[in-house]
Amino acid sequence: MKKKRIKIFDTSLRDGEQIPGCKLKTKEKIKIAKKLEELGVDVIEAGFPISSPGDYNSVQEISKNISNSVVCALSRALEKDINIAWNAIKFAKKPRIHTGIGTSNYHIRYKFNSNKEKIIEIAEKAVKYAKKFTEDVEFYAEDAGRTENIFLAIVCEKVIKSGATVINIPDTTGYCLPKEYGEKINFLKENVKGIHKVILSTHCHNDLGLATANSLYGVINGAEQVECTINGIGERAGNTSLEEIVMIMKQNPSLNFYTSIKTRQLTDVSSLVSKYTGIKIQANKAIVGMNAFSHSSGIHQDGVIKNKVTYESINPRDVGVDRSSIVLTARSGRAALSYRYKKLGIILNKSSLDLVYSIFLEYADKNIEITDKELMIILEKAKLNKKNFLHSDIRINVI
Repeated sequence: MKKKRIKIFDTSLRDGEQIPGCKLKTKEKIKIAKKLEELGVDVIEAGFPISSPGDYNSVQEISKNISNSVVCALSRALEKDINIAWNAIKFAKKPRIHTGIGTSNYHIRYKFNSNKEKIIEIAEKAVKYAKKFTEDVEFYAEDAGRTENIFLAIVCEKVIKSGATVINIPDTTGYCLPKEYGEKINFLKENVKGIHKVILSTHCHNDLGLATANSLYGVINGAEQVECTINGIGERAGNTSLEEIVMIMKQNPSLNFYTSIKTRQLTDVSSLVSKYTGIKIQANKAIVGMNAFSHSSGIHQDGVIKNKVTYESINPRDVGVDRSSIVLTARSGRAALSYRYKKLGIILNKSSLDLVYSIFLEYADKNIEITDKELMIILEKAKLNKKNFLHSDIRINVI
């Protein structure tokens, strides 16, 4: 069976920048956009031009600097928004206007004080107006996750007739369970006339920690584009993490999906985004966290030293990390200690390793992590004779 290509829509510069405490300069946004293009991102959502003059300028400059990726600008379903969005992206080689409106009962009643008929009318009008500027128009049904499937299907059918080329089904509040979100996508695929003419897109938030899972179930059920951010940054608890969804598809051939992402660049792009946004990457973050390929448990360390596949389902090099790391802590065993000494060019026989290990534990109980410098201090404290070494490639002080 032929693999299905899933497009990656990165919204780090739009939804990602909405994270509190983050404010990117235009030059920084351009640098990130260029890196995203090099990474292989299909669509770069450059910003929300009407939100501020600074954002407008950033979107426009990004549009001038990107050649291969689609450059997308967000707008509300208002002519003024769409005009400004177009003026910001009109220099792009591949421009896209992303317009839409809330479709859930919560949004219709409390946000717009409106009704379903009026919402459909606004949606149709917005897509038709955006279509005057560019062929590529994406429509978002905000809070689709909490929108009744039948009404959502009606909205989708109307905007398809109006000229939408992509339809975004956001789980705006991170409300859906994966099975539920997948069923929603499947319902649209089976019940919307003309759905084969458009690309269905996922846009999942992480309020309940389910953004990546929901996006995965979305593509399993027929979505062909995933909207996501580097490091999972974004409003409130963030968005689907680009590196997570891409590596899930890469590491699981049974899914039969692939993307255009050059995964060996993931760590570098992740670090760049973290640097410019000022948002630190949590140590245990999947794929790009500092501890993603670090092992401190003795059982795990022993397994990894023997064969990395015992505790690593991803080759670190596939995401741009040189190697796994064996971190020495009070939970480390003799195998890890011996391994680290070998890295320093020192091979100990069994009796000397036992002696060094007993001293090591004393140090480890008092320190978070044992460094190479401390390893040498431990070795000297053991007062080993040269006969205790099977081999040594470096000079050490022994008695």
